[in-house]
Amino acid sequence: MTLTRPPSRTVGTGRHARPAGTGRPVAVLVLVVLAALIPLLGQSPALHGTGEAEAPGTGGIALLRTVLFAALSVPAGELFVNRLTRSLPGAPPARPRSWSPYAAAAGFVAALGLASVVATGNLVPDSVADIDVGGLYESRDGKLALLEVNGFLAAGLCATSRRPGLQVWPLAAVTVAEALRAHPTTEYSPLLGSGLTLVHLTCASLWVGGLLYVLRTLRQWRGAEAGPALLGLYARVAAVLLAAITATGVCSSLRRMPPGTIADQLTDTAYGRVLLAKVLLVAAVAALALWARIRLSRAADPLTACSPARAEVVALGGVVAVSGLLTALPVPIRW
Repeated sequence: MTLTRPPSRTVGTGRHARPAGTGRPVAVLVLVVLAALIPLLGQSPALHGTGEAEAPGTGGIALLRTVLFAALSVPAGELFVNRLTRSLPGAPPARPRSWSPYAAAAGFVAALGLASVVATGNLVPDSVADIDVGGLYESRDGKLALLEVNGFLAAGLCATSRRPGLQVWPLAAVTVAEALRAHPTTEYSPLLGSGLTLVHLTCASLWVGGLLYVLRTLRQWRGAEAGPALLGLYARVAAVLLAAITATGVCSSLRRMPPGTIADQLTDTAYGRVLLAKVLLVAAVAALALWARIRLSRAADPLTACSPARAEVVALGGVVAVSGLLTALPVPIRW
């Protein structure tokens, strides 16, 4: 071992050598998660001192939304990465076992739970008798909730069929329904807001689910030459996805929090506080992605980039959880 060896290369010799420098991205991740811990605890800390009313069932709704977003990401990422591997020469035919059927089942349960909330007038039902299933067909939110339930059911059937690629269509329908649900017709320029949310949610699903499936694929390939090529190809596409996520996220935030009120609303409203936590987590994810990209291009073994990429997956899981909580909190007043 020498002191002049770059930190991105492996340290030590023999079969027990391990990559150096993994502590720094993990430390960054831990610090940012700790900084975002209070908003992540739920609505009570986020609402403390804001003067905003505590909506009933926010914790349960946030959990259901988190499961729904994750259920969208897993199959979308698998379809996305499988398409990328087709362009790689010499890619091994082995693929990890698909998690899409399980994701569709989880998404179906989450969408069903959210539909039951809509069926009781956006209140958490105390019993099955409180749920007015027929009333779902009489409102815009009810129809969108039913579309999400049916979309995950169809996605699950497609995932277990001989043509799993067909699940892209019901998943797209769920994404469109979620974008429309997030922006009611009474909102200022609802179609613009729905368009921004559609792009944001689509890119986020591909980013989160894609990275998860890339890491699973690399483990399946066991050091094949196509592994670094797949990771590099995903990294290039992920940079575009991150740019789109950032642009649409900023535009959506400015629509709900005009520039002159952002500083106050980020600290004085529950929505702003959780949004700030999400920004911190996304910044950590971007730093980890950059770290992985540097390792991929400079390290003697490009697959050492998997270490920060695994931490990136964990951070992205936190982003999904914060996003679920964000959808359940009251939208700040447009001053």
